[in-house]
Amino acid sequence: MSMSLEHLKVLDLTIHLSGPYCAMVLADHGADVVKIERPDLGDDMRRTPPFVGGESAPFMLWNRNKRSVALDLKSPGDLETFKAMASVADVVIESFKPGTADRLGIGYEALSALNPGLIYCSISGFGQTGPYASRRGFDLIACGMTGLMSVNGPADGPPFRIPIPITDLGAGLNGAIGILAAVAARERTGHGQHVDTSLFESGLSLGVYEAAGVFATGEVPERLGQGHRGSAPYQLFSTADGYINIGCANDRFWILTCEVLGCPHLAGDARFATKPDRVRNIGVLVEELTPFFERETTAHWCTELEAAGVPAGPVMNHVEALSDPHTLARSMVQEVDHPSAGRMKTLGVPVKLSRTGGAVRRPAPMLGEHTGEVLAEWLGAGDRKLAASGD
Repeated sequence: MSMSLEHLKVLDLTIHLSGPYCAMVLADHGADVVKIERPDLGDDMRRTPPFVGGESAPFMLWNRNKRSVALDLKSPGDLETFKAMASVADVVIESFKPGTADRLGIGYEALSALNPGLIYCSISGFGQTGPYASRRGFDLIACGMTGLMSVNGPADGPPFRIPIPITDLGAGLNGAIGILAAVAARERTGHGQHVDTSLFESGLSLGVYEAAGVFATGEVPERLGQGHRGSAPYQLFSTADGYINIGCANDRFWILTCEVLGCPHLAGDARFATKPDRVRNIGVLVEELTPFFERETTAHWCTELEAAGVPAGPVMNHVEALSDPHTLARSMVQEVDHPSAGRMKTLGVPVKLSRTGGAVRRPAPMLGEHTGEVLAEWLGAGDRKLAASGD
């Protein structure tokens, strides 16, 4: 089966997570993604634990489906080789500090002059413009500066770091969306363009409930712990053997939950009559419901609530989640053969297309593994260019 993006040639100049994740999304759907890495060093993530067969497991997960070419962009010969590749590429993705690509001679203006149809995506901490553009950005910093960290943690405690690198991943996804939008525009106009996104803007855009509240009331959103700003009970509860999440997003679900738990009197309690009432009185509501949940196991309540039509689910760790029958049925765990790490598992493709679906086709590359192969394919490079590139 053909793949949606198999017509695209992509040069991935990025390191760490946001840019490589963006490029992985394109590669998963068929794009020929070539990862440009520094000779002898490569992406910094190659040195991030844990390791399998001497290779970084995190690096391998979000660099699958790519090929690696080793080029030293500070070397005149390798720089010219890269520019030649950019002249025939559809997309370039970079995550340098703003201004660095221009100093190297591979910024948008320089490369688009060689290739007017080029789509050039820049992913940075704070974007290419604005007072913070020159700052270095990491997910931790962006989470702190966009309000995300301020609303995470216990209601009566300090802000908590979010353990998932949510602004990195968000920027990667937004970069992919921007690239695909630019590809669609190029089909109409024939022109490429510069796609500019950042960890900071991705973090801001994820705070949808909080932004709505600030715009409506001007008030600082408080930390809610396990609670939700607009629905209750919409959170985690302890059970006899673990934890369960329950999503009472409307009055009907609330009444059904009370029936299942054996506390119908709470459904008629004036403190909990409407959704705003329940949100306002969430503390006492949790105190009232918890003893009922703790009478039975998580599996028991999931079965009963599901039968009644109430959204509910167990709180699973990652080992449980990655081995769950539904995870496997949705092909979200795949296997690849890596030349050093051997047979190993990786995440599947989360977006399913009925005609041109994505796939995990190859493992993450070894550093410079495909230099000769790619230069021959892309440039018809002879011995001179291959030698200049260290192949």
